[in-house]
Amino acid sequence: MTDKITEPASKTTLPLEIPSSDFWQKIHRETSQKVHLCFQCHKCAAGCPMAYAMDVTPVQLIQAISLVLEDFVLNSKTMWLCASCQTCNTRCPQDIDIARIMDAAKILAVQRGIPPPVPSVHAFNRTALQNMKWFGRLYELGLIGMLKLRTFQFFKDVGLGLKMFFKGKLKILPPFSFKRTVMTRRIFIRVKKAGG
Repeated sequence: MTDKITEPASKTTLPLEIPSSDFWQKIHRETSQKVHLCFQCHKCAAGCPMAYAMDVTPVQLIQAISLVLEDFVLNSKTMWLCASCQTCNTRCPQDIDIARIMDAAKILAVQRGIPPPVPSVHAFNRTALQNMKWFGRLYELGLIGMLKLRTFQFFKDVGLGLKMFFKGKLKILPPFSFKRTVMTRRIFIRVKKAGG
């Protein structure tokens, strides 16, 4: 007589479908990433060069998205401090694009009018994009001037700025190219039409 192995009546499995939550659906639509496949190995957090400054680690933010903790995620400063260096993506055994998820969470927070916990990062992002829109690429001296006007930190890093200027790292006039500016503007128009 042989022993018959039977399956348990109910098995606990990870959900393979995206939950119906509006928040999760928006993150998924923006990124096409299945955050629920994260099994919390912490490799992304271990390799993140900015984890020391974050309020929660990248793996904790991904788990919060999986648990649909919308307020927790959108008020976190973790996504604002993400350097988009792709270290987390490289280390993830599930091939989850964590940096892309961070960007999607930032976009969602801005769309919902949630003030960023790290205002200087948001000011830099807006200033850099405006700078590229005007000149077709980054014009560093203009970027610094615009950023100082937005953040009111007029004397921060003045010594470093002067050193860079005297070493020829900061040009007085922007490197203007009509063709490059037109091509860059077309990119901005395409992104705006796509809903970005």
